[in-house]
Amino acid sequence: MADNYLERRYDEYLERKAAAEKAKRTAWKKRLDAYRKQMTVDNQSSGCDPSRGR
Repeated sequence: MADNYLERRYDEYLERKAAAEKAKRTAWKKRLDAYRKQMTVDNQSSGCDPSRGR
């Protein structure tokens, strides 16, 4: 009985851990997309061409 309890608890822990990791990755991607969008707006307003380097 203890074995099943421990296995269930461990499985629940792994599920929580995976959900937290997915949320972390999603938040990172959201921040990165916002940063890229802001950089595009900044570059267009300053007249810089990012494909030409500096």
